Amino acid sequence: MMRAFLALAPLALITASAQAASSTVMLKSASGPAGTAVLTDAPKGLLIHIEASGLTPGWHAIHIHEKGDCSDAAFKMAGAHVHAMTPAVHGLLNPAANDQGDLPNIYAAADGSAKADLFTATASLSGAIGAKLLDADGSAIVIHAKPDDYTTQPIGGAGDRVVCGIVK
Repeated sequence: MMRAFLALAPLALITASAQAASSTVMLKSASGPAGTAVLTDAPKGLLIHIEASGLTPGWHAIHIHEKGDCSDAAFKMAGAHVHAMTPAVHGLLNPAANDQGDLPNIYAAADGSAKADLFTATASLSGAIGAKLLDADGSAIVIHAKPDDYTTQPIGGAGDRVVCGIVK
């Protein structure tokens, strides 16, 4: 029995080290906890699993912001979207390109809950693909009050920031 365990131990170490970088983000609104986001580096970008609550029913913009700071009630300390170009160009449907923080909208059900899997090829935790989210000042996941129209500058008409979570 002991030999079988010793033979499997190196395999367990190889499997654990091959797992992708991941970060669980605690989301909050002005009134308290608002769910989680799990960010996982993928071979060609970043997979984001969102489970949010307390939203108004309907569509909401969600973006990756440049600073890991959700300390103020309006979540303005999270800064602008992560971006590579200056000036940043916003919008998934903008013919001039989009910034690295742009994501598809999410939908909140009648009870205010939203669950979605999103993917971006323009950002990663490690920086291997696009914007590095785990840099010196971190980054944040921000959900807005309104949907993103994917073209209007600077944030697609998304309105107030209603949920924020620090990526660390």
